[in-house]
Amino acid sequence: MNSAIRPSPGRSSLLATALGMLALTALAVQPAAAEERAKDLFGAEKLPTATAPQSFGFYSKGCFAGGVAIPMDGPTWQVMRPSRNRRWGHPAMIALIEKLSRDAVADGWPGLLIGDIAQPRGGPMTTGHASHQIGLDADIWLTPMPDRTMTRAQRENMSATLMVDEKTHLVKDALWTPQHTALLKRAASYPQVERILVNPGIKKKLCDTVKGDRSWLRKIRPFWGHDYHFHMRIGCQPGSPNCKAQETTPDDDGCGKPLAWWFTEEPWRPNKNPDAPKARDLMMMANLPKECRAVLDAPGPASAEAATYHSGAVPVAVAGPEPETPSQPATTASGGGDLPGAANAFAATPRMGAPVPRPRPPVN
Repeated sequence: MNSAIRPSPGRSSLLATALGMLALTALAVQPAAAEERAKDLFGAEKLPTATAPQSFGFYSKGCFAGGVAIPMDGPTWQVMRPSRNRRWGHPAMIALIEKLSRDAVADGWPGLLIGDIAQPRGGPMTTGHASHQIGLDADIWLTPMPDRTMTRAQRENMSATLMVDEKTHLVKDALWTPQHTALLKRAASYPQVERILVNPGIKKKLCDTVKGDRSWLRKIRPFWGHDYHFHMRIGCQPGSPNCKAQETTPDDDGCGKPLAWWFTEEPWRPNKNPDAPKARDLMMMANLPKECRAVLDAPGPASAEAATYHSGAVPVAVAGPEPETPSQPATTASGGGDLPGAANAFAATPRMGAPVPRPRPPVN
């Protein structure tokens, strides 16, 4: 090589330094670029943690530990869309759903068709909801349960009944029954339930028809979608100090000006940026409470059945087989009262008494 164009030692040193800095920069940005989205990590979990129940964070930004599953079938309910694996929740939520199913049947409703509750460890979902992340939300279909046990294929493919006209935003009177009103009133009657989200048309139907005691209507909140199901939300439970509560609902029945706004053009204007990514698509682990990393890393029970809530008692479950330590038999206690939220999710617990969103962004 001609010495006139051969790099000088100083130039070589500068080149080496520059290349080294580029390499270090690449290493520094690699973890951030390679970081997985929270919804992918939580969506991949098939089982809950084998720990005490706790909710971390807010309904739309959090996770939970110690979840239990509602059985696929019960005497007064059936779980829909089983392939989603979203029949998990805080034990207090699962117990309340079972109680609602029994009470609703006593009120004349044929039984509950249960939609999404949460993923096994909560967190952002791969599709659908913005909330349902801390085990304290549940969707209940407004379609009565059939008088037969449906097959898995039927549960995956059966369409829910749309109760609201998409043009007028009013309830289809031919479909609405007094039993629908009784079901929502029963759900709102529980002190654990803080709010119930329904389509604005359903809220208006209740405002127009409910007589006598209307105090429970304050829990019924209008929101986009929710035209084939209602969304039941309970408050942060004992034993969850890092659960962030939602603001309380107003004391009035909610049938005045706030409801009238839903029947103007403003709420229904087309989204100016419909292709913008949803919050769940951008949420990384760093955006969630720090405890959620430990929730992902925690051991799980031996099987889904070991973490399934049966007849008011949660079976004892462990992260793996422990033949040297026999399980304690699950027991139940009669009577009402709330499920103690601080209890271990896999220890025996008392009974709780006797016997796809529409186009608007799901920010509930």
